[in-house]
Amino acid sequence: MHLPSFATLSRRLRLVVVCISLGCASLAHANALDISINEQIVMLPVVSVNGSHLQFETTIYKPAGEGPFPLLLMNHGKDRGNPNLQRRDRFLAMSREFVKRGYAVAIPMRKGFSKSTGNYSDYGCNMKDNGQLQADDIEAALSALVRESWVDPQHIVVAGQSYGGLATMAFGTRHFPGVRGLLNFAGGLRIDGGNCDWRASLVTAFASYAGKTALPSLWFYGANDSYFNSVLAGKLAQAYQSAGGRAQLVAFGNFKSDAHGLAGSRDGVAVWWPETERFLQSVGMPTAEVFTLPTRPKLLATNFAAIDNVEAVPYLSEAGRAAYRNFLARSTPRAFALSSSGEWSWAEEGDDPVERVMAACQQSSGAACHLYAVDKDVVWSEKSSVPSPQASGN
Repeated sequence: MHLPSFATLSRRLRLVVVCISLGCASLAHANALDISINEQIVMLPVVSVNGSHLQFETTIYKPAGEGPFPLLLMNHGKDRGNPNLQRRDRFLAMSREFVKRGYAVAIPMRKGFSKSTGNYSDYGCNMKDNGQLQADDIEAALSALVRESWVDPQHIVVAGQSYGGLATMAFGTRHFPGVRGLLNFAGGLRIDGGNCDWRASLVTAFASYAGKTALPSLWFYGANDSYFNSVLAGKLAQAYQSAGGRAQLVAFGNFKSDAHGLAGSRDGVAVWWPETERFLQSVGMPTAEVFTLPTRPKLLATNFAAIDNVEAVPYLSEAGRAAYRNFLARSTPRAFALSSSGEWSWAEEGDDPVERVMAACQQSSGAACHLYAVDKDVVWSEKSSVPSPQASGN
């Protein structure tokens, strides 16, 4: 069973090219912490429902000051493969929107994911119990967080994307004090192969949660979501509402190449924030901006070459030029970096492709990497070029 996160390309098994398409954990290495929203990573001590003591790798963002702050607890999805190899989720674009409105944001990696302790498990095709099993971890994390002095325990919103969205809706049945609403970004879980009718199982799961919660919820599902499209979303919402659940479905149509990436996309904010603002106001949560976050300096375009002039890109082998053509077909935000030794990397989507592409390029290159193109502009200059040997033919 899988939740996709970022499509990846590799070159000689050394170069990771990160193409964020589905809003989960970044595969780029050595991400710098975002000091503008006081990003920190902690190993949160939690006690599971069976009394086991665990530690959840948790990303926390906070406004300046001591608090207490209203809390957004954001829950991640599941990448393909071993959950232990999944990198921590950051949801930077979403977190900025909440921090500047005075919220603290916590993103715990659940049991067996990334560096969190414990072992991941599931109930196969039983989506109802899969959601509840993950909700156990949400409850454990939130129980630990509300003991922190910087958390306002009476003003909490719980949200989740994909598998985290399913878990969030299951968590709504727990009647946790201080939680005022639920945000569901493309919630669900898909099972590839076998004879599991996972769609029907999801409908059953959502209906079962509806009868056990009084919390209002706001749902976002896109028409071109590669996992849970608008047809399935409509069935989930109908089942939930028919069983007594309070849910508003926002069917927002197509979003870029795959609507499943909405929650992790910088451009997705314009889609989900207006409805989210109204929802938060309706449940007594703050929405006014109270902090001004520093803006990122815009990289200036140069006159080095036109963005689509593939032959003008220096140092690249034919394989590198093919990669650059692939990059040109990708949506913004995007970035392409290279070095004088002929190494290259490109990244698409997410919050900061510039950071990811530089980390990925530098990981495989002995020479310094420089940005060549960002979004629709060439930002390379002659100062970026230094005398170097022939580009490698790898």
